[in-house]
Amino acid sequence: MESIWQIFAYDDAAPLLFTQFYFWVFLAVVMLIFSLIHSKILLRNTFLFLVSVFFYYKTSGIFTLILLFSTLSSYVIGLAIGKTAKRRTKNIWLVFGVIVCLSVLCYFKYAYLITDMLNDLFGLNIIVIDYFAILGNALMGSETFRVDVIMLPVGISFYTFQCISYLMDIYRERIEPVRNVLDFGFYVSFFPQLVAGPIVRASDFVFQLHKPFFLSRRWFGIALFWILNGLAKKIILSDYIAVNFIDRVFSNPTMYSGYENLTALFGYSLQVYADFSGYTDIAIGVALLMGFYLPKNFNSPYKALNAPAFWKRWHISLSRWLQDYLYIPMGGNRNATFGTYAVIVTIAVIATFLSANIWVAIVILAITAICIITALLRPEKKKLITTNINAMNTMLLGGLWHGASWNFMIWGGLNGIGMIIYKLWHPLNIYFRVLTISSLTLFMWLLSDRQPNPLWNIGLFWIAAIAVGTTIQMLYHITRLPYQFAWVSRAWKITQTFVFITFTRLFFRAGSNLDPAEANAQAWSTATDMINRIGSKWQTDIIPQITFEFWDIFVLITIGMIIHWISEKTKRRYRLWFAMCPIWLQLIASVVIVIILYQFVTADLQKFIYFQF
Repeated sequence: MESIWQIFAYDDAAPLLFTQFYFWVFLAVVMLIFSLIHSKILLRNTFLFLVSVFFYYKTSGIFTLILLFSTLSSYVIGLAIGKTAKRRTKNIWLVFGVIVCLSVLCYFKYAYLITDMLNDLFGLNIIVIDYFAILGNALMGSETFRVDVIMLPVGISFYTFQCISYLMDIYRERIEPVRNVLDFGFYVSFFPQLVAGPIVRASDFVFQLHKPFFLSRRWFGIALFWILNGLAKKIILSDYIAVNFIDRVFSNPTMYSGYENLTALFGYSLQVYADFSGYTDIAIGVALLMGFYLPKNFNSPYKALNAPAFWKRWHISLSRWLQDYLYIPMGGNRNATFGTYAVIVTIAVIATFLSANIWVAIVILAITAICIITALLRPEKKKLITTNINAMNTMLLGGLWHGASWNFMIWGGLNGIGMIIYKLWHPLNIYFRVLTISSLTLFMWLLSDRQPNPLWNIGLFWIAAIAVGTTIQMLYHITRLPYQFAWVSRAWKITQTFVFITFTRLFFRAGSNLDPAEANAQAWSTATDMINRIGSKWQTDIIPQITFEFWDIFVLITIGMIIHWISEKTKRRYRLWFAMCPIWLQLIASVVIVIILYQFVTADLQKFIYFQF
């Protein structure tokens, strides 16, 4: 009896993961029952809703109540928006629905930030209390849950954003409200993508709710490929290199050389991609087995030629969500709205509090004022300026979406700066670009010579490399020679973008998996230590020894990046080849791959990185 209870009970020490054997047993049982009822659509949707709720319970325990509350409230408000003819009443219902969704999200994700800000600003002594834990204890009849600590429910950002997209799509008349609450519950909680995305917008999924089941021989092969591909990414290219190298360096950077710190930083770029895209691959594959299509969430992001292109390839569902429901409502590339300036003021206040430095707010507001004055004096630049302001707001809020800590704001801000600089830099005259980057290189050289600092050394090296590439472009422009090595230019741009994105991740990784109370200080300390080690003089004689010691890690990182940079045409070809192989060959390949994966499984199964967001 106790063993049966353990199967169905939630275990905080062992939440349900795609990489657990338990999950695949769970999926096998689900598919068995699904195969018997898939033609009865209402029964099918009801069954998948119930098993999705069970899946979330095995992942998050009592937080299942939050999922159910968000589902029910959005369902009721969606019906109200749909049946209302008056635009003003629709607006009221929409605003109310968004407030409900965001209130739940903010309570769990930003309670400590908001409480600390109120206490500091008004001299209050508000204590954080988890009222949902109190409710859980009342339901359980015992003190099972701590009420003095607010824990973040897994996947709350993802299903909250789905609920908001549902309300917005009804308001914009892209879809009709879902009439059956069980159908809607299935949309919100569909277990493959529930806890880490992709964020499935209502207009992309609701029409599938009543679509008859279809799974061709080819689609079965594609689904199996995505599942195996995702498991390989997660277990080999994420967990193995993280546990055996990356986590060790990030936990104590000063114990490792500059070479090890740099390779760990670049290795983390591969790790976070393999981890997150691996989850998405598995989710897409599992959904396909049940006849449902989930949107692509990654498109070889490290092939991007610039920062804006990177964000069209990375976490596509979030980028598009932010664009449609945040960037465009703020004014997008048309103009600045009240929302634009409200966001700026909010960000300035939050940034000041997180950094504990009033100068941060002064700088933010001063830059904003300069932009506004410039737009007024030069109307032809107004569109460019407002576009960049809205883009920066979006990136900063995207950083805060990941967590209420200074390191995530820095990460979002750096990405926003990278996007803006590219948009301003790219159209400039080639001669002006060479003059500017050469002058900046000279300035960085003088700065690093007069005021030695590891950060200046890193900046000098990178800017000098950009100067060389820009000068070569100018020489081709002057001589008008045919550009015989276009692939070199493309590789150069990809490398520059990859290096930039990787160094922004220094702040992203350093503060991840930390309590918000200690994230700022520890993240800054880790980032500073790594920059100091990377930017200081290297002991080149120990590089061969280090490379030999971690040869398997470096080989895996190299293989992972080579696979990533393979052309999409080639990837599609071998994906289709696998999909069309005979079933017996696919099964043999699956068994062999699983055996290989088992050799890389670490002692403790690692959670997916984006579970914490």
